[in-house]
Amino acid sequence: MSVNPDGGPAGTDPAMADTVVRRIEQGGRLTFAEALTLATETTPTALFQAADRLRRKLHRNRLDLCSIINARSGRCSENCRFCAQSAFYDTAIDTYDLIDAETAVSQARENEAGGVGRFSLVTAGRTVSEGQLERFGEIYARLRRETGLSLCASMGFLDRQKAMRLRQFGVSRYHCNLEASRSFFPEVCTSHTWQEKVETLEIARDAGLDLCSGGIIGMGESLEQRLQLAFELRELGVLSIPINILTPIANTPFAGLTPLSPQEILITIAMFRLINPEAVIRMAGGRTLMGVEQQRCFTAGANGAIVGNYLTTAGNTLAEDLRMFADLGFDIAGKGNRRP
Repeated sequence: MSVNPDGGPAGTDPAMADTVVRRIEQGGRLTFAEALTLATETTPTALFQAADRLRRKLHRNRLDLCSIINARSGRCSENCRFCAQSAFYDTAIDTYDLIDAETAVSQARENEAGGVGRFSLVTAGRTVSEGQLERFGEIYARLRRETGLSLCASMGFLDRQKAMRLRQFGVSRYHCNLEASRSFFPEVCTSHTWQEKVETLEIARDAGLDLCSGGIIGMGESLEQRLQLAFELRELGVLSIPINILTPIANTPFAGLTPLSPQEILITIAMFRLINPEAVIRMAGGRTLMGVEQQRCFTAGANGAIVGNYLTTAGNTLAEDLRMFADLGFDIAGKGNRRP
């Protein structure tokens, strides 16, 4: 397929991916129809090379690292069908209302020493109460005193007052995954809506917080719906996009889903890069399911990662990740991302 001057698809052309990348480098953008054709008609190798070329052109070899800690675990009122923390499913995870401050600060220091630039407190549940938020504020105060990390939060739905309090605590970025495209979201969760997530992102932005939002692939969605999510994130102007690969959790509704193949995962990463060229495409939970193949994510468009363990699943050790990134030729961008 070649590309018409107006950006639409126009027939078979083995150089399609290179043509698209050149146009994106000049400020052009993919249409949905073009993205779908690119994802289905380009040879995977050509697609991955094109996405990697665009990543190197716009982001060079800088790799953006962040880490998270499960600051409140379990007993969540929401029925997200992938999640071990939902009270709807018997997953036998640890539950607690507030992470110990010493644990949070210790993990933050360890990650900072490895070059990680951002650290986030993540809570289970629909939202946090005002009282809980103030207690988390005390942990943020220690993190500001004892580390140079940029601070993030992922605490469910926000109102303006909570968003402003997070700003006052020194939080600079808010995370709320869309999880899936608008069209597929009802298959993932029915206790809240996709639009409620969008509204929280808009509240966070209005409060002066940067946005981090992405999703989970491998929940039964189609390729078209993965592309829809990428375009929805572009429309929202999200510049930190975590991509999670479903880790099937026993006793959740998605426990028996067939995992995506490495090629399907890599095509998704490449397309997210091409659709969101300026964003950090951040590999998150589930990448260890790919084994050694996970390295290929970072030569198919990804330029960021959440490192360390995740919320209810284990990841690579920080040392393992740092070794892998060094072998791939990346410069760790964490030190440049820390707050003054």
